[in-house]
Amino acid sequence: MTTTVPKILVVGGGYAGFYTAWKLEKHLRKGEAEVTIVDPLPYMTYQPFLPEVAAGEIEARHVVVGLRRHLKRTRVVIAKITGIDHATKTATITPEVGEPWQEQYDQIVVTAGAVSRTFPIPGIAENAIGLKTIEEAVAIRDRILTNFDRAANLPPGPERERLLTVVVVGGGFAGIEVLAETRAFASALLKSYPNLTFDETHFHLIEAMGRIMPEVSLKTSEWVLKDLAKRGAYVHLDTQVKGAVDSNVELSTGVVIPTDLIIWTAGVMANPTVVRGGDLPVEERGRIQTRADLRVGTPEDFVEGAWAAGDVAAVPDLTGGGVGGFCVPNAQHAVRQGKLLAKNVVAVLRGEDPKEYFHKNLGAVAGLGLYNGVFQSGKLALKGFIAWIAHRGYHGLAMPTFERKFRVVGDWWQNFWLGRDNVSTETLQNPRRVFEEFAARPRPAAPETPPIDPKSVAAEKTGKVAAS
Repeated sequence: MTTTVPKILVVGGGYAGFYTAWKLEKHLRKGEAEVTIVDPLPYMTYQPFLPEVAAGEIEARHVVVGLRRHLKRTRVVIAKITGIDHATKTATITPEVGEPWQEQYDQIVVTAGAVSRTFPIPGIAENAIGLKTIEEAVAIRDRILTNFDRAANLPPGPERERLLTVVVVGGGFAGIEVLAETRAFASALLKSYPNLTFDETHFHLIEAMGRIMPEVSLKTSEWVLKDLAKRGAYVHLDTQVKGAVDSNVELSTGVVIPTDLIIWTAGVMANPTVVRGGDLPVEERGRIQTRADLRVGTPEDFVEGAWAAGDVAAVPDLTGGGVGGFCVPNAQHAVRQGKLLAKNVVAVLRGEDPKEYFHKNLGAVAGLGLYNGVFQSGKLALKGFIAWIAHRGYHGLAMPTFERKFRVVGDWWQNFWLGRDNVSTETLQNPRRVFEEFAARPRPAAPETPPIDPKSVAAEKTGKVAAS
């Protein structure tokens, strides 16, 4: 007699997905269930550290958590989920190489995260870069460094200043942090480029609303504006981007900013590949309808065997503090939802009732460059150095696994004594460039000469004799 254990399929290896699989390994008894996690990338990215990667403060590989290294009892599949047919409990897995296949499951956990949300603005799709992946953060860092090298070879003028100009779109936490961190990065670089001046570097943030950082109080956000201005960063409020063509960012105010680097942080949306490719219920903002116990469904009814969490899910915020009654899409919620989701899936497998997700926001913390930050929890607001300590302390503790914590803290310690590593690795994006430039190539084949016909040669000679 053969028996089969329940199969749990985790869709997405971000915060919520990684923590769900990680904690399932802890809570499941041996042989109680089989866990599979599917993601196009072989790692989880700790996104709060991306601004520091872009500013050269943390080594890029240290802010990602390898799925295969840390999920010892989980089957890891590097591919996309391109379809979910929950009616038959089947998911379509599409690898980058090879044919798609159908994966059967008993419980599905959808934690596919979010992607950058953009608008049909001319030039944005072609010229801007997001800040959702480690590759984007590295590209931002390398572009700044490469542009400093290029600018140093040019005489003072518009082209030099264009290379030293950065435009960030979006005044949320991600936008403010990457603006402040890269501004501080550029200021620190100037000592290595004696022919470039501070006044030639320009950092702009464009925000459509009348304020920045809605997660903090108005008074705190105003302090951040003043601090950014003091450090040489310009914030354009009540302003929209109308175009980004030919290295020129056109604003709704009529201002045109020449730049070589546009960073887009103006919002996110639930992963459309997974949401649109399945038959699970979706709410009006494109997220999967999710109950407080993290089962897919409504408060009145749920979809048996389906769960969701993180940015892809509309999870009710029982504390009453969420926007529109739902948990905001951030790492703080995604991590805690993933931990509870693992417990709830195990509880249901054992015939027990799942628990509802309840987490009161601990506050908001942001790094604004070395030794500077802002922190707010309720009415308590910290600014400057002490907030920067709180920022590093919180995220250092929140980084999953001791191995990753050790690497990140090691980067901070080394940079304290040695400074940032300011060498661009932009050529990594085309690693075969030098090889291709100097590689020997076969010479073009010589054109073939038709064989000589002796009869035609004799006839030609006879004709020449007769003519003479």
